[in-house]
Amino acid sequence: MTPLFIPSPAVSVWHLGPIPIRAYALCILAGIALAWYLIRRRWARLAGDTEKLENVLLGTVVCGIIGARLYYVLVEYPELFFGRRGTWYHMFYVWQGGLGIWGGLAVGALAAYLLCRHYNFRFSVLADCLAPAVPLAQALGRVGNYFNQELYGLPTDLPWGLEIDAAHRVAGYASFATFHPTFLYEALFNIALAAFLVVVVERRWQWGRGKLFATWIVGYAIGRFCLEFVRIDPAKEFLGLRIHAWASLVLGLAALIVLLRLRVTRPGPNYPDAAARTW
Repeated sequence: MTPLFIPSPAVSVWHLGPIPIRAYALCILAGIALAWYLIRRRWARLAGDTEKLENVLLGTVVCGIIGARLYYVLVEYPELFFGRRGTWYHMFYVWQGGLGIWGGLAVGALAAYLLCRHYNFRFSVLADCLAPAVPLAQALGRVGNYFNQELYGLPTDLPWGLEIDAAHRVAGYASFATFHPTFLYEALFNIALAAFLVVVVERRWQWGRGKLFATWIVGYAIGRFCLEFVRIDPAKEFLGLRIHAWASLVLGLAALIVLLRLRVTRPGPNYPDAAARTW
């Protein structure tokens, strides 16, 4: 009986003449496009100025990508770029993969906050518009990891084990052929989280005014913290925990504190004209 497994793509780059078309980049762009569309619709539903929103989203996306790359370069794998065998200018090779969600979230959120100040928008309302859209964008972005054969987990012989080519296997695991597809787990978790935010948190619980955004951070932090115990890609550790797990723990707890405070100071949902109200 032939064992079941998920095969990895044989090709992750196609060429349009001399121009390389990378699956990872296409997945990231598809995620950004989907999130942009959903955020714009949610903002318009709350009577927001969609013309100015375009500028806010553009600045947020650009800064978010920069922050995500900086997190990967400076926190996750600085030795790949600044070590003995590192090549510093490879930090600009974003198409090869390497974006840290927590860096993107931090820098992107800061940019969004400053742009909201500039355009006299309510940041909490915009943040709630982002909350269910961003995890869906993350889910699409994780498909790029599938094409790159990266961010998988421990070896497994389960039917949904992912076959990884020998050239892409993490050091110490060369004798194993199939692994937990942790990027797929994260993608599915993000889709479920987005549905939970809209169906339960926003509609049933009637949470708004920043609480939806804080709930997303708490939820994602929990999921990411758990997945870090399955992933085997090289990562720095502190006190026995991977650095990503620490980031998830710290930011998740911070978001939980903010959420508990908002439930007291800003109860209720986002009202129909919430985006039209200024500071």
